[in-house]
Order: sequence, then C-alpha cells, then structure tokens
Amino acid sequence: MTASVKHLPADERRALTVDAVVELAAEQNPRDITTAAIAKRMGLTQGALFRHFPTKEAILQAVMAWVAERLLARVDKAMQAEASPIAALEAIFLTHIDFVAGHPGVPRMMFGELQVAGETAPKRMVTTLIKHYGERLHKLVEDGKAKGELDAALDTEAAVTLFIGTIQGLVMQSLLSGDADNMRHDARRVFAIYRRGVGRVAGQGAPVGSSA
Repeated sequence: MTASVKHLPADERRALTVDAVVELAAEQNPRDITTAAIAKRMGLTQGALFRHFPTKEAILQAVMAWVAERLLARVDKAMQAEASPIAALEAIFLTHIDFVAGHPGVPRMMFGELQVAGETAPKRMVTTLIKHYGERLHKLVEDGKAKGELDAALDTEAAVTLFIGTIQGLVMQSLLSGDADNMRHDARRVFAIYRRGVGRVAGQGAPVGSSA
C-alpha cells in the first residue's frame, strides 16, 4: 500500500484497512497487532487511520463484519448451487476451507476473539456468525433427513457440531503446520468420512454406498 491510499474515498480506505488487518493476522498474533502497525502497512499515519476508526476495537469489528458478510455469502452461493442437501453440505465444507486457506489470518482472529474475557463487539459478531452458520447447516441436515439422504435417526445438533468441529480441526492443523494448502488437499477426503457417518443407513446399519 502506498501514499495513493491517502487519496482514496473513505469507504475504500476502510476496506483497505480491513485487508491490512487480515494480512497482518496471518503473520502474527492478532491480539498483538497495533494501530501503528496497521497504519504502517497502509502507508498512513495513525491520525489518518483514526479518522475512519476511532478505536482498535472498531477496526476489529469492521474486520469481523467483513468476514461474516463474505463467508456467509459464499456459503449461501454454495447452498443454492446444489439441489441435494448432502451435496450442499459438501459444497459448503469445501467453500469454507477454500475461504480460510485464502485468508489464513481470519481463523486466527476468530479464535482470538472467542478467547477474549468478557463481552466485546467483535466477539459478539463472531458468535453471531457461528449462530447463523449453524442455522444454515441445521436446515440442510433436516432437509437431508426428510429426503432420505441422511440417517432419519441422526442427531441434527450433533451433526452440525461435528461439521463445524471438523473444519476447525483442519484449520488448527493447518495453523500448526503453517501450510494453509494442506486444508485444501485434505478437505474432500475428510468430508467423505463425515458423509459416511451421517449418511442414510441401509441393511445391517451400513451407510448407503458402503462395501460393508
């Protein structure tokens, strides 16, 4: 980012601030990111940064709003592209993994906000995002049960929790290894195991399509 940032419209500069924070979060502990570091990344003074965001928390809130908007938009697009509930679940799974792999700073920030003691605006936005995400998954699981694609006796809440937890597990392993592309490599194989676990049961309890 160069001095030309100084001459951009206010909303574009705010968007670039979000980009700068996401980039920095991929490089260091998000809680250690300072407004000075954000301003430096953008080629601005802290004074110029504070003309758009009065506090660091306001910046983090804008970042979380960006994450929620972009991720849920991708999830909705993935859902609408598939007629089958189980296919939609797989599309969401792969879309989520692709989003995180492309923005490795995002999960670091989300995990960080959830660990903050007490209530903050960014933390509330993260919990709201998770709630709305879960509602979409809940609907798909129920639709899958109704259409006979998923086990009719499936515990819907547990299936949603496992779906989200499986993604979180892949993300955590990626953060530990420092290689975000590992998630993309493993995603389809991991979802295949999830699918077998929630799939419609036939015969002596073997999921449809299995060799058991």
